[in-house]
Order: sequence, then C-alpha cells, then structure tokens
Amino acid sequence: MPQKRRAAVPAPTTAQSLSALLKSARDIMRKDKGLNGDLDRLPLLTWVMFLKFLDDLERQREEETLMTGTPFVPTVEAPYRWRDWAARADGVTGDELLAFVNQDRCTRPDGSEGLGLFAYLRSLGGTGTAGDDRREVVATVFRGVDNRMRSGYLLRDVINKVEGVHFTASEELHTLGALYEGMLREMRDAAGDSGEFYTPRPVVRMMVQALDPRLGELVLDPASGTGGFLVETYAHLAAQVRTVEEQRVLQERSLEGCEPKSLPYLLAQMNLLLHGMDAPRIDPGNALRFRIGEIGERERVDVILTNPPFGGEEERGIQDNFPEDKRTSETALLFLQLIMRRLRRAPTSAGRPARAAVVVPNGTLFGDGVCARIKRELLTDFNLHTVVRLPNGVFAPYTAIPTNVLFFQRGGPTREVWYWEHALPQGRKNYTKTQPLQFEEFSPLLAWWSARDENERAWKVSVEELLANGCNLDRKNPRAGQDLEHQPPEVLVASILEKERRIVDLLEEIRTELNSARVVEATP
Repeated sequence: MPQKRRAAVPAPTTAQSLSALLKSARDIMRKDKGLNGDLDRLPLLTWVMFLKFLDDLERQREEETLMTGTPFVPTVEAPYRWRDWAARADGVTGDELLAFVNQDRCTRPDGSEGLGLFAYLRSLGGTGTAGDDRREVVATVFRGVDNRMRSGYLLRDVINKVEGVHFTASEELHTLGALYEGMLREMRDAAGDSGEFYTPRPVVRMMVQALDPRLGELVLDPASGTGGFLVETYAHLAAQVRTVEEQRVLQERSLEGCEPKSLPYLLAQMNLLLHGMDAPRIDPGNALRFRIGEIGERERVDVILTNPPFGGEEERGIQDNFPEDKRTSETALLFLQLIMRRLRRAPTSAGRPARAAVVVPNGTLFGDGVCARIKRELLTDFNLHTVVRLPNGVFAPYTAIPTNVLFFQRGGPTREVWYWEHALPQGRKNYTKTQPLQFEEFSPLLAWWSARDENERAWKVSVEELLANGCNLDRKNPRAGQDLEHQPPEVLVASILEKERRIVDLLEEIRTELNSARVVEATP
C-alpha cells in the first residue's frame, strides 16, 4: 500500500525563529531559583542581549574602519567582548561563569587575573576618544544591573540561545525590535504599579504625528520610561533622512531622554539600540533635580513628548527647586512646570515654535491652588491650543483615572483652547486589556488637526472664559453630555479619589499660609 506523502512543512520565518529562540531562553530562566517572574527574567535577558548586540555592532564597525583606513577604538576590550567568553557553546560555565560575571576580581576565561565582567563594564568611562559616548552608556547601564541567576549552567544555556540572534542582519534586527516591544508589554503586565512608565503605542504615535518633529529639531522625553516616545520619534525622523550628514544629525543631535529608575533605563537603552540608535542620550538622573529658575536657553529643546508619572509624590528637596507659590508634592504638576521651562523661546531650526504634548490625569484639568496657578501661567505665557480628552480604559488595567493630552507651544498667550473628545468604538463602554485602543481610531483626530472646525467631537472655549473660571480646563463636550451614573464604578471611584487628593493639597497650602502669617505676626 503506497504511503501518503506528508505535506511539506514550511520553513519557519525569521519572526517565528526568533520568537521560538527567545521563548526557549525564557523557559530556561524559569528553572533558576534566583529569578522571580518576568520582572527578573526580562532584565537578565536584556543585558545578555545587550552584550551580544554590542559585540555584533563592534565587529561591523571594525570592518568598516578597515575599509576606510581609520583607526578602530573598541568600546569593550578583550577578554570582556562577547566573542571572548560567550560565543563558544562549550565556553566557561557553572561557578566559574558566575564568578566571572559577578565578582569584582576573578580568574578570567583566558586564565588571567583581573576585574570581573560587571566590574569592568561599570568602570568604563570617557577617554577623549571616538567611543566615549558608547562607553558611558555601557557603564551607566551596568551600574544599575545585577545578575540574579544562581545557576551558572542555566546562565550558559541562556547565553547559548542568545548567540543564535544575529544583530547584523537587518531583517532579524527589525523583527527582534518588534518582539522586544512585545516583551516590554508583558513586563508591564507583570509590573503592577511599576507599569506606570508604559504608554500605549497608539497614544504615542498619535502624539508624535500631531507634533510632527522635523529633522534638526531636538526632541526630549524627561520621563522616558522604556523609551516608547523616543523610539517612535526616532522612526518618524529616520524617514526624513536623505544624506550622510542628515544621518549624523539623527544619531547625534535629535533625541534626549531622562529616566532615573535602573530597570526602565536599561530597557530604554536596549529598545533604542535595537531600533537603530547608536548611542542613546538618556540621563540616568531625576529630571526634576535641577532648580527650575536656573534652566537657561542652552538647556532648552524644540519638542517635548512625554507621559510623566502621576499620582506620585516628590521629596521636599525636589519641591524646593520650584517657585515658592508653585511647590507641590504632585509629580505631574512639577513635570508640567519643567516642560514649560525647557521649551526653547526662539523658533526651531524648522522655523516653528517650540512645542509639547503631555499626558496628564483629569485632576490636572480641574485642580485648584498650585495647580490653578500653573495653568494660569500655561494660558498666559504659552499657547495651549488643544486638549485631547481620552476615554475610559486607555491605560487599563493599570489605572482607571481618565487622562488627557495637552498640546501647547511657545508664542502665546492662548486665545482659545480647542477640545477633541476621542470617542469609544460603537457599542463599547470602555477600553480593556483584551480590547485596547487601536491607532486607526485616531484617524479622525489627525485628519481634523490642520483644518479645524467644530463638530460632534470638537469644540472650543475662549481663554477669557477659562481664566474667569479659575483656569478650570475640565470642559465637557457640549454636544454629547454624559451622565455620571453611566460611568463605570471604578472610574467614579478614581475621580472621587482624585478630587479628595486635590482637597487635601489645598488644605495643606492653606495651613502653610496660616503658619507663615503667624510667624510674621510673632516677629517683633
């Protein structure tokens, strides 16, 4: 009896191969007793991939310098390069591998005595040569990284899997970038409260396209998180590159970030490297640490795109960096002041006003006290031209607090504020984790952006009316009123809590002013 011919199995695509490889590496990490969940596994996989990516990039650069005859200055030297200790499947493993990675001094894989891997990488710094920027990046990354794997044999298995990723192949690099973003979303899902630094990609893309940064303009995200705004902006600017000089501008004078938390800092660096940024310029400190009154034109930028953390509280030392009548512990309000201060006064290289797009919670729109004073400055010294009101669940399941995007620019004062209410898809009451916002839903907004008219989603309010009402920006769509009783309970609770926090902040301000008055009265 003739055998049936088996159907030919199609060869796996690059995406399938890389996805399977990374899944296999994560399955190996699940066996290790030192790692607890994706919040441990993803950083470990990231620093391993970072070193493989760096070595692949260095090899490519070395070949290019041989062709041009220019000297090559490596970022990482032997025996610490990936090729020296990681590339061979039968290379150093077990306790010997853990000692090399973790200890300050050890017997290195080449048999010599010297610094351990992490100790060496953390010691890298500027030497006045061509590789300085990348050395500083590597040193800063590894100052915030630890190896938590307890088994050197499992670590070797992970390294062997990552060796199969080819960072010099453009197709694999592009695919890996997409897979990596998927891993970032998974980490957000595992992070709980730590997921505050992730902004949904559709919101990021909408903000970037609305502001439309141009090559030659300097773009800043002072609360970079995992780098979503910077990656999207990099792709937006890369599409404008036509010459070698423009490529240099893109790489060296286009993007800046700031992220003080070690985990998102590492993830942002890797995210940008995977998407084509040679040496990302991300400040590892708190963007709020400088006195706002001392920020001059040299520190200002052309475009700011960000989703600053909200709901957090800053310490007294940070609050003291701000004007006395605008000090608050609310992180979002401090960032809003910083963003206003850091916008360049003069027109940009593209002849446009410096501009910003900022995600804020609903409480910022209706807040009194310090919040109202900040908004008054925003309306009188800047042109707050658009407020995009986002519906329930855009940031689900991490917060039910309604959010908005403020678009403002230099060249004020504001004359009128346009509002755009983003509508939920028909039949939906809110977005959810399983049914999230899609970028295509912003098409009506982007089509309306340059040729504005009032319609069922858009309306405008004069600045005189806003100023006369205590700078309350919380304006509802006059054509589509929504009764509170039809809002989800979690949204109502979040709104009540937000208002209660504002009341507490206002009472604290009153108490401070009363205490100050008593001190003045008591002074002889």
